[in-house]
Amino acid sequence: MPFVYLSLGSNLGRKESNLKKALREMKTRNFWIKQVSSVYKTEPVGKTDQAWFFNMCAIVDTRYPPDILLNKLQEIELACGRDRSQEREKWGPRTIDIDILFFEDVILDTPNLKIPHPLMHERRFVLVPLNEIAPLFTHPVLKKTVHRLLMECPDASIVEPFSRMALKKNY
Repeated sequence: MPFVYLSLGSNLGRKESNLKKALREMKTRNFWIKQVSSVYKTEPVGKTDQAWFFNMCAIVDTRYPPDILLNKLQEIELACGRDRSQEREKWGPRTIDIDILFFEDVILDTPNLKIPHPLMHERRFVLVPLNEIAPLFTHPVLKKTVHRLLMECPDASIVEPFSRMALKKNY
């Protein structure tokens, strides 16, 4: 089964609870959670006039191919209260957002899904938690480790540790 690297974020409601619920929902849908990062409080990027986010990353095993994986993650977002029909703004507030960062070393570019995530190397809110759990993973397109991407990241937004609770696997 392939290792998949995910980014999870929330800035509506009980943010840490939303992240934990998403992890629990993954377990019920045949995801095997291998590792999770700490939770980080992060400044919004793109659309800055909104509440700060809680972000984290996870490494999971899954039997799903990328297109089915995307559908399963959207089901999890829905189960956690995300309503895409109510989202009016790109990068706006959300109960939960789950992005596929890497799917092993697969490179995929379709209208619905791009792997690796095309903006991840420009986002500290992704790279800081990912660096915690996979610093040596090499981006299959950019040919740089996660740690190197973080060191070279042009984003200066604030990313600060919030909680190490996720590491206790009490989700």
